[in-house]
Amino acid sequence: MAKPKSVDEYIARHKKWQKSLNYLKDLISDTELSETIKWGQPTYTLNDKNVLAIGAFKEHFGIWFFNGALLNDPHNYLHNAQEGKTKAMRQLRFSSFKEIHDDMVMDFVNQAIKNQKAGKEVKINPTREADIPPFLEESFSKDNELKSKFDKLTPGRQREYAEYISTAKQNATKQRRVDKIIPMIKKGVGLNDKYQK
Repeated sequence: MAKPKSVDEYIARHKKWQKSLNYLKDLISDTELSETIKWGQPTYTLNDKNVLAIGAFKEHFGIWFFNGALLNDPHNYLHNAQEGKTKAMRQLRFSSFKEIHDDMVMDFVNQAIKNQKAGKEVKINPTREADIPPFLEESFSKDNELKSKFDKLTPGRQREYAEYISTAKQNATKQRRVDKIIPMIKKGVGLNDKYQK
């Protein structure tokens, strides 16, 4: 299914949560945030900086705060989707319309806006660099274009390629994998891009 082109189109696709998502949208629209679609999700920005997003899943819907870890949450309403991995983002989840309390929602939304205006962001440690396996390093030494294209890839894509080669047990397999990925690197694509929608 194609990504929605508008927030209204996104909401229309989620019949189960349509009333609730429209309600959240209306609450947020009373703020100074700008509404857009990013990554197929309704996203709200301030001066082109992501502040929050709304979304729906099978069992819940909610609001995602991009720098939610900075929000004052004495009652622990906010969830970390992946403890130990997710540093900044926090979710305010609901499983029914009646769980939405305007004051509580708007308190978090207004805190997020205030933090964005103040330039507050969760500081994330720089992404670790890929450990380049010898077979790939050797290919770089023979092909300057390959090395240049690899350096332009995101750190995550670089790590995917490095791990793909490193996890092969036989040298022959490592070489076959290097031969396979060279055209992909030169195209500027990631190893697993074809699986992403």
